[in-house]
Amino acid sequence: MEIGRVPARGSAFSRVVGGAAWRAEAEQWIELSLHSHGRTLTGPITQPRIRPWSTQLVVDTDRGRWWFKATCPSMAFEAGLHAVLAGLAPDRVDMPVAVDAARGWILTTDRGATLGDGAEPDTEQWCRVVRSAAALQQTFTRHGPELLAAGLPDCRPQRVLGRFDRLVEVLSGLPTDHPSHASAAVVGDLTAARPRLARAVETLEASVLPVTWQHGDLHPWNVLEAGGDLRLFDFGDGQWAHAAEILGVPRGWITERDDVEWAPVEAAYCAAWDLTPADLADDLAAAALTHPVHRALTWWNCLLDATAEEWQQWGEAPLYHLCGVIEGAA
Repeated sequence: MEIGRVPARGSAFSRVVGGAAWRAEAEQWIELSLHSHGRTLTGPITQPRIRPWSTQLVVDTDRGRWWFKATCPSMAFEAGLHAVLAGLAPDRVDMPVAVDAARGWILTTDRGATLGDGAEPDTEQWCRVVRSAAALQQTFTRHGPELLAAGLPDCRPQRVLGRFDRLVEVLSGLPTDHPSHASAAVVGDLTAARPRLARAVETLEASVLPVTWQHGDLHPWNVLEAGGDLRLFDFGDGQWAHAAEILGVPRGWITERDDVEWAPVEAAYCAAWDLTPADLADDLAAAALTHPVHRALTWWNCLLDATAEEWQQWGEAPLYHLCGVIEGAA
């Protein structure tokens, strides 16, 4: 995944998908997909949400609800990747009803509430989520060529420093009033943190854990429960990276709360690999440094097709996440 130099000046994603022409094209594709599966619309197709990175359409049919999703250019790989993941792990990822990989469109059936709906997830639910994710990582470890061919961004440890340097260059070159502008002081702090980031890369390159798929946005609201089994979805933040980076988002969620314990969740993930947190202490600390680089990369690229107003709302995210390297190196 390359790092764009400046925000795109063409048509913003949210304006395109909010327009009549795009909507007509998407609805035509949906109706063709319905017909091919012997289903009929029972009401108008609605669009409950538009974000700079994706939009959803709700499709009610004579045999239940379907969901359509379209993603921004940097996340357009999600549709095709989802189908590949489902083919490799059908017991943990639902196969989409229809996919247009070239346009980044995906159609799925409604599987009910997510694990996080209704009540705040407790420690045991978080443990289930990370165990399920680790099982998927173990399955996908040997399928790197297929996942990369499907468009999964290549974020292996050896690419971290180059990406970090490029992000520092891009963010420091933004206008001073840009929400992700990196000031001279911030650049100084990032530069001071770079040697420890380099050591983290070396640690991960020698790790007992593999480079594999990592979800990129793992939390209970991206997990469905079906008959006691967990099924993950929402793969647009995914990357081909060191396995332990998958804990970055769960750690961020849990350590901000008082009602969920992080230590058992971390231990549950390690146990899924037949290891303990002590076994992986160096790896986990290293991944906590490299993950912010990749999180910043995802945010930067998904905002390249945002409007000026969306940049004001969401635009501090790339710098915020990149500065996680400073905090981790402190």
